[in-house]
Amino acid sequence: MKRPIDSRQLLAFVTVVRRQSFTLAAQELHLTQSAISHSMRALENDLGCRLLERNGRRLALTPRGGLFLEKAERILREMEQARQEVDNLGQPEAVSSAGAFAAA
Repeated sequence: MKRPIDSRQLLAFVTVVRRQSFTLAAQELHLTQSAISHSMRALENDLGCRLLERNGRRLALTPRGGLFLEKAERILREMEQARQEVDNLGQPEAVSSAGAFAAA
């Protein structure tokens, strides 16, 4: 079984596409340009396909990249919605490490 995609890679990918720049994405995410480049390479290697075409300073989505962008944006929205729903429940409950899953 393949491991799940890293949410940080999803965020980096969406930010690179939105900003059309590895450098601007790195600035927005408070990372180095090298970290963003490494993350995109790792993501493409994990998926086994190219998501972005790099032509000098220009970036373009591949057809698979376009499909992946739609999925990545939806996943990130759902993750944010889940966080907001949990936050809206009120005061967080204390969770002990010993009994965290005992009730499940």
